Amino acid sequence: MGSDPKSREIFEEAVAAATRAVAADKNVTVRYSANGAPSTQDEITLPHLPHSVTATDIATLRGQADTDALRHRYHDTALHARLAPAGGLARDIFDAVELARYEAIGANAMPGVKDNLAILSEKRAAEAGLARPSDDEKGRMAQVIGMLVRERLTGAAAPDSATLAVESQRKWLTETIGHYMDQLEEKTGDQRGLAVVTRSMIAELIGSDPGKDMDREENEGSEDDASGDAGSETDPGEGQDESEDSSGAEGSEQSDQETAEDDLSSEAAVEDFDDTEAEAGDSDSEGTIPWRPNRPLEALTDTPFYSIFTEEFDEIVKAEDLCEAEELERLRKYLDQQMAHLTGAVSKLANRLQRRLLAQQRRHWNFDLEEGVLDAGRLARVVTSPTQPLSYKLESDTDFKDTVVTLLLDNSGSMRGRPISIAAISADILARTLERCGVKVEILGFTTKAWKGGSCREKWLQAGRPKNPGRLNDLRHIIYKTGDAPWRRARRNLGLMMREGLLKENIDGEALLWAHNRLIARPEERRILMVISDGAPVDDSTLSVNSGTYLENHLRQVIGWIENKSPVELIAIGIGHDVTRYYKRAVTILDAEQLGGAMTEQLAGLFEDTLPTPRGAMRR
Repeated sequence: MGSDPKSREIFEEAVAAATRAVAADKNVTVRYSANGAPSTQDEITLPHLPHSVTATDIATLRGQADTDALRHRYHDTALHARLAPAGGLARDIFDAVELARYEAIGANAMPGVKDNLAILSEKRAAEAGLARPSDDEKGRMAQVIGMLVRERLTGAAAPDSATLAVESQRKWLTETIGHYMDQLEEKTGDQRGLAVVTRSMIAELIGSDPGKDMDREENEGSEDDASGDAGSETDPGEGQDESEDSSGAEGSEQSDQETAEDDLSSEAAVEDFDDTEAEAGDSDSEGTIPWRPNRPLEALTDTPFYSIFTEEFDEIVKAEDLCEAEELERLRKYLDQQMAHLTGAVSKLANRLQRRLLAQQRRHWNFDLEEGVLDAGRLARVVTSPTQPLSYKLESDTDFKDTVVTLLLDNSGSMRGRPISIAAISADILARTLERCGVKVEILGFTTKAWKGGSCREKWLQAGRPKNPGRLNDLRHIIYKTGDAPWRRARRNLGLMMREGLLKENIDGEALLWAHNRLIARPEERRILMVISDGAPVDDSTLSVNSGTYLENHLRQVIGWIENKSPVELIAIGIGHDVTRYYKRAVTILDAEQLGGAMTEQLAGLFEDTLPTPRGAMRR
């Protein structure tokens, strides 16, 4: 192919056409990107070929196109999210088995797809470093299980670069979960049935089911839904007989229900894995980033109350009090250097927001009034119609409400790197923009003072470990900019987010209440609270001694109260995390670099109310 642009274009068009054919959807969008953007439910994004193209590059691109097309055709994202475990190793295993399932459908039906996927698997194994010896078998477990399942479903051996990792774990994995893998072969076309078996497999491996909160409605309704799902979850693979597929679905229906019942009945005797892991993790080194739970909303049960063991060690602190002025200045310069290339793009979006806001603040003239300012444009009527009275005009007052916006930024450990940098620079530019429009802005952050509980947990241990202590960590709520402070004075405070060791754990419910109460105390007529987070609330210390959904339940209760009872308008942006499960007005972005655009669009949407045209404003 060489480097001829025309040849590349023809090849990419051909791959796109083949992708739509495998996906069985001629309307699906297939585009190419150089920044590694992930595919979505409605759009398949493929990487561009490198400058020097090899046969492996072409086959890898075809393999990526095939797997994305098969996911689009045979994978139900919503069902996967409902049935998936909470997170960590369990979620990795669950995702790896599901990937092997829908890839197996295409590989078994189309030999060309099977060859492309084999080369893609080789690349994945090489990038994961499976060819190198390692003592961390747990860290490789999900990838190894995915390859063993792929081998069972398609007969294809593991890639050469993964042979060492697979063979080192094959024996004990076969002895432990081999009987579950045998069941998987019957459920290649049944996503729900395979998910149930996978959850049992995870429970067998880890010692408990870390996602035992699987959607109860899914399990209770499996008898009613099984017959419909067998025909609707997946289309029959190319080269397969539809009658055979439907008869096989009837045979698997009964085993699916039996497996689901066995899985649910065993949960009563199982402890929550996440609580056990957090309890054992007290001795871990400081700075460990916890996993972010992503449980289905239906699985979260309401809790009657939320308690706090002690507020003695909590703090609300200004950014400048956490850091010396010289260091703040240095951190701010570092932030500017990190995000120099992004500032221009976000500034353009901010200018667009400013134009929308200023357009709503324009004034109108009312004409043909009996008093006011003399309308000089109609003085000619004094000559032409002396009997007509003089005409007056009057400028109308703007209906734009006095407004304050609070930006509440998640300062948890998982925001390290680009997410927190982009959040800081976006907040900075928005504050400057809104200030020019007469909208006051407050910027707040929330985290904890320590990993694994801090002084609060120490006091609990000294008290003899009383049961159900409630929240068990030291909160740290940070004020980067108050609503009345001008932007120029608070500018350098945002550099604090770049400080090593600041970002720890997050307890969203209490942070949301704190920011809300500050807004309620404001005199402005309109109050807007925007939350920016990349995950659900997580605090190992609290979750280790309470239920696994303790913090999430409280967050849901706080959100429900604000949305239904409070005059504060609440919106949220999730970075790689589905916050639409919690907030009525929310958006989820997959890449942190989309944050600036999402923030401006969400705020602009709140100001889109069309102002009524005053009577007489359009008449001359």
